Amino acid sequence: MSTAAITEVLREQARAFARHAYAPFSKTPVAAVFLCEDGTIIPGVRVESASFSLSLPALLNAYTTAVSAGYRSKLAGAALSRPIEDRDAHYLSSLPDLSIAPAANDAWLSRSPLPDPAEVLDPRLPLGPSADVSTNDGILAARDAAQAAYVPSSDFRVGAVIETENGSFFPGANVEHPDWARILCAERNAAGTARTYGEPSARRVFLTCLEDAGGTPCGACRQVLAELAPDAALWMDRHSEPPEKSAPDELLPGFFEGTQLLRDGVVSSTEEKPS
Repeated sequence: MSTAAITEVLREQARAFARHAYAPFSKTPVAAVFLCEDGTIIPGVRVESASFSLSLPALLNAYTTAVSAGYRSKLAGAALSRPIEDRDAHYLSSLPDLSIAPAANDAWLSRSPLPDPAEVLDPRLPLGPSADVSTNDGILAARDAAQAAYVPSSDFRVGAVIETENGSFFPGANVEHPDWARILCAERNAAGTARTYGEPSARRVFLTCLEDAGGTPCGACRQVLAELAPDAALWMDRHSEPPEKSAPDELLPGFFEGTQLLRDGVVSSTEEKPS
């Protein structure tokens, strides 16, 4: 397949996934896809937060899904559902072990021979019927998810699994970046992946900090989980002790909902929009 044909497949996939974006504030849905060396396509969508700085750009969402799936150093290209902007280019050029360059106004590709695009990644965990998956099963799955964490700065592995109302289980691991503002925690990784695949409603969230039996979601994750998974049961791994149960709104009572922002539906400039 020619480079032009590969690029067209990637942009079509990005445009298709854009319908799953969560953009209630900017009204600007965006999706991105990465092409892996084996032809696998990994998508990610823009997921906005009422706390704008906590919004997930589509590229970051796709990249962290790729890391959790074991593809961190196996990426051969990327495309967006809209033209790549300076901030997108800066992010792509800063990713470790990624050697791609502009190939079109909406795509960056490797200069090496490219694989033909194949199937879209299915990141769902094969845990069986939801009703048969115990809390302990979910915690063990979160521990497995933590093994994919990319943590060169902290060596602090965190894993999360979100069970959706449809009975799917999506994993997430924490993914660090040289710019700490671009680090993504495991909980938001899993939530962003679930949103990308059109399953936004969460029933249970399982969380583990492998090095900390008392670990809980950070403030950023509490805010995002309260917005995206307000009714979910949150189970936190306590290692040799029984898991502890809580809920997003219990961990962050009075979280910012952005009600007036949603009512106004106004973001005044490109620079102020969540990317």
